[in-house]
Amino acid sequence: MIAASLGYLVGSFPTADIVTRYATRSNSDKTVDLRTAGTGNPGSLNAAKLLGWKWGGIILAGDVIKGAFASLAGRAVAGDNGAYAAGSGAVIGHCAPVWSGFRGGKGVATSAGTSLVCFPAYMPVDISLAAATLMLSRGRAGTATYTASAVFVTAAIYWWVRGRGNLWGPNPTIGLPLYALSAGAIIAYRFLTAPSAPASPVQTAALQRESVDAERAAVS
Repeated sequence: MIAASLGYLVGSFPTADIVTRYATRSNSDKTVDLRTAGTGNPGSLNAAKLLGWKWGGIILAGDVIKGAFASLAGRAVAGDNGAYAAGSGAVIGHCAPVWSGFRGGKGVATSAGTSLVCFPAYMPVDISLAAATLMLSRGRAGTATYTASAVFVTAAIYWWVRGRGNLWGPNPTIGLPLYALSAGAIIAYRFLTAPSAPASPVQTAALQRESVDAERAAVS
């Protein structure tokens, strides 16, 4: 419980909010709230679109680091199962931070950071699968995430049942599939409940042209 609570506290650290405030500190007219601007997600991709890729990259690195740090801290506190508990807590803390009314990010980067510590043996497969699914789904991140999460949980169960090696990570106890299931579930939930991204100017113009063409066709 201590490890899980510690993981939640570390995971709820508002990386995106702090970096955004710093990026806009010299221009009060450029104040950005990632929860209301762009896609409405306080994450690295939304920040990159609104503030530039440099700031998005910093937020991405910060989220990965806090996931890894939380898992390492949990392992120091309570051993192998402590790493898994803290990893789960970190992802939950990032997705549902109490300090922001439980309105957090989607947890993908933080989950990747926890996997570096909790499940390093699976990381190459996870990265390859996520990239391939993202390409095959034509950029639909939600589809890629659901697929990757399902395979991640399946692999965690296999590693635990078979007692496979986990490189520098903790021994694959029952905590491994529980960690994978809890992290995957909340990430999937965040994608399912995320607000739809606003239409781009190009999409808006295309819809307007289609509406005008339909009206002309109806009149004729």
